[in-house]
Amino acid sequence: MIRLISGAATLTCSFATAIVLSFSVAAVAQDTGPLKIDITQGVIEPVPLAIPDFIAETADAAEFARQISDVIAADLVGTGLFREIPPSAHISQVSSFSAPVQYADWKAINAQGLVTGAVSTDADGNLSVKFRVFDVFADVPLGDGLQLGGTTRSWRRIAHKVADVVYSRITGEGPYFDSRVVFVSQTGPKNDRKKRLAVMDYDGENMQFLTDDSSLVLAPRFSPTGDRVLYTSYESGFPQITMLDVGTVTRRTLPVQAESMSFAPRFSPDGGSVVYSVATGANTDLYRMTIASGQAERLTSTPAIETAPSFSPDGSQIVFESDRSGTQQLYIMSASGGEAKRISFGQGRYGTPVWSPRGDLIAFTKQANGRFHIGVMRTDGSEERLLTASFLDEGPSWSPNGRVIMFTRESQGAGGETALYTVDISGRNLKRLPTNAGASDPAWSPLLR
Repeated sequence: MIRLISGAATLTCSFATAIVLSFSVAAVAQDTGPLKIDITQGVIEPVPLAIPDFIAETADAAEFARQISDVIAADLVGTGLFREIPPSAHISQVSSFSAPVQYADWKAINAQGLVTGAVSTDADGNLSVKFRVFDVFADVPLGDGLQLGGTTRSWRRIAHKVADVVYSRITGEGPYFDSRVVFVSQTGPKNDRKKRLAVMDYDGENMQFLTDDSSLVLAPRFSPTGDRVLYTSYESGFPQITMLDVGTVTRRTLPVQAESMSFAPRFSPDGGSVVYSVATGANTDLYRMTIASGQAERLTSTPAIETAPSFSPDGSQIVFESDRSGTQQLYIMSASGGEAKRISFGQGRYGTPVWSPRGDLIAFTKQANGRFHIGVMRTDGSEERLLTASFLDEGPSWSPNGRVIMFTRESQGAGGETALYTVDISGRNLKRLPTNAGASDPAWSPLLR
C-alpha cells in the first residue's frame, strides 16, 4: 500500500508558460488560473529536465534512491515530452533535501525544470520518499513538496507515483504511470500459438501470469476498479465470457444463453454490468447483463454481425462495430439499445472501437488499402486521424488519462510475431513495450489505488 503523507499545492503559471513554447498547440491563459496545455499535436522539442539521484537519508536507502530516480526519469522521458539532462552535465550537487536550490547553476545547463528528492528506510521494511518540483526559469517550486510511504517492495510503484505528480504539475494532464496492463502472452509458432493471460506494470515490469496455456484466451478487459478482468475463454471448447478476480486469481463463467457463443465482453463504467456479443448461427447481436443477477437483455436485433461494444465514460451510450451497412463500420446507440447512428464514413473498414476515458474521442482499428491503422475520431465521427500504419495494427486501449493508446502490432510472414506498442494521440512517440514473449490484446487498467 502507498501512503500520501503530505499534501500538494496547485500548479503555478510560470513553468507552464515556458513549457508551452515546446508544444505545437496554442495555450490560452485563464483569468484566474494557470495556463492550460492541450497536448494534441505533439512536441517540437522535448523540455529539458534535471533529475539528480535522490538522496539516501539512511544507509539502506542508497540503492532505492538510485532506482527510484531512474524510474522517474524513464517515465517522464518515455512520454516524448521531456529530455533528461545527464548527471555529468550537472553543476550543482544536491547534498541535502532541505538545501536551497541554486537556480543559476541549473539555468546554466538549460534546465527548465528540476526534480529533487530523498529516500529513507526503517527497521520494519518501510520506505519513505519525499520530493519537490521546481520551475528553474521562475526560481520557484511548483507546488508544495510531497512525501509518499510504503513498503520497500513497493518502491517501483512509489516511483511511478512521483513521476505522475511531476507530469501532471508540468503538463496539467492527468496521471497514468501508476497503472497496469492485462494482455495475452503468446508462445510457439504462428500456426500453433499458446496463449495465456498475463498482467504487468504499464512499462512492462512485474509481469505475472493469470492463467495457464491449456485453453485459448482472448480480449481481456479490466473492470473500472482494476480488481477484475473479463475475457473470452475457449476452455469449454467454444467461446464463453469468463470473469477473473485479479487478487485471488479465481474465475467464473458468466451465464449466457445455452449453446451460444459469447465473446467481446466489456464492463460498464460502474462495474455492475457487462456488454458483450452472442453468436447464434450466422447472426451476432449485442447483449447487456447485470452481473449480480445474471439477467440479460438484448440490445440489437439485426441480421448483421455486431460486436466489440464499448461504453461511453458516463455509461449512457455504446459504440460498436457492425456490418449492417454492407461493410464493417462504427455505430453509436443508447446503452439500453434502440436506434444506432453510424459515425464512420471514410474509405476502408473500421473495428474494435474504444471510447476515451475523457469522453472526447473514440479509438479504432482501420483497414484500408492493404494496411492496418490505429486511429481516433470525435464521437460524431468528425476529425478522423490515423496514428499508425503497418501490416497489422489492431485492438487499441486507452491510458487512464486518455492521452496514450496501446495496441497490438503483428509482423508479416510465417514467422511474424505479435508485440505491444504505444503511441500518443498526436501520432508521435511510437514505442514497443518490452515483454518476455509475444503479446497481444492489451487492456490498460485505471490508475491503481
